[in-house]
Amino acid sequence: MSDSTKTAYSPDELKEFEEIILKKLDVAKEELHMLKDTISKKNSSGTDHTASTSKLLEDGADTLERESMNQLAARQQKFIINLENALVRIKNGTYGVCVDTGNLISKERLRAVPHTMHSIAAKLAKK
Repeated sequence: MSDSTKTAYSPDELKEFEEIILKKLDVAKEELHMLKDTISKKNSSGTDHTASTSKLLEDGADTLERESMNQLAARQQKFIINLENALVRIKNGTYGVCVDTGNLISKERLRAVPHTMHSIAAKLAKK
C-alpha cells in the first residue's frame, strides 16, 4: 500500500518518528538550558564600571544581546512544545495526518520537520 492510499502510519513507522522527535527534543532542551544559563549570567554581570560613556554603550549592547537571547529562548521553548505535541499525536493516533487535507504527510517531510501538522501541498496553498 502506498503512502497516498494509507490513512495512518504503522506502529513501526510511528516508532521511527517518535525516536526522531525524542532525539530532537533532547537537543532542544539542552540548547534551551544553555540559553537560560547565558541569560541569567548576563543579568547578574557588570555593575562595577566607572567610565560612564563606555558603560552606556556596553549597557545598550548588553540589552540588545539579552533581548536577542530571550527571543531565541522563546523560539526554542515553542519548538519544544511543538515536539511534545507531536508525541501526543503519536499516542492518540493522529500523527502524520495533515490537519488541512486529511491526507498523510510524506515521510520525507516528517523526517525533516517531525512536528509538522501540514503537508507540503497544504503549506504551499496557504502562501
